[in-house]
Amino acid sequence: MIAWWNSLSTVMQVLWAITLSATLIFVIQTIMTFLGFGGDGGIDTDFDAAGNVDLGGADGSFDADPSMNLLTFRNFINFCLGFGWTAVLMHDRIKSDFLVVLLAVIVGVALVAAVMWMFKWLSGMQQSGNIDVHTSAVGCEGKVYLTIPGERKGEGKIQITINNAVREYDALCEGDTIPTGTPIKVIGVVNDHTLLVEELNPTII
Repeated sequence: MIAWWNSLSTVMQVLWAITLSATLIFVIQTIMTFLGFGGDGGIDTDFDAAGNVDLGGADGSFDADPSMNLLTFRNFINFCLGFGWTAVLMHDRIKSDFLVVLLAVIVGVALVAAVMWMFKWLSGMQQSGNIDVHTSAVGCEGKVYLTIPGERKGEGKIQITINNAVREYDALCEGDTIPTGTPIKVIGVVNDHTLLVEELNPTII
């Protein structure tokens, strides 16, 4: 193993390091997803529109609508996965380094888009069940998955439990910005996919 590694060029060592690291993190994320880990203790890193860094869940949730932040740690790992494996597999088959990098970037972007679309579809299938959000969501509690900008200046994401099932919705708030991981309570319904929430203050005994 060491001899193989030392035989590689610096470029190939970098590519293999990216590829193997991304693969390991992807496997860990997948295992956490199937084990049912949510927003607590997740390893996703999400960047909101203001440039703030938020720690999100490892539930594998994606959304391809305009309100969804594209720059998430999970998407970054998916890109590195597609980019890295394409680059290391094609490096000796394509003589042009430019073409190798271009192909690797295209595959990385395509993988991110495909995964986002898949989880968008799964999320839509989940939310299209028998739950009437207008009658069932108000009063439910949960946690912020993606930071909710204050004063209805933008949408975030929340995960709430309805009828013993965890569901994800877009969310607005009227007060201050609510960061990722904060407990919230639903106080209103904006539409079938967007809820109005407030921060759930812990009870002080």
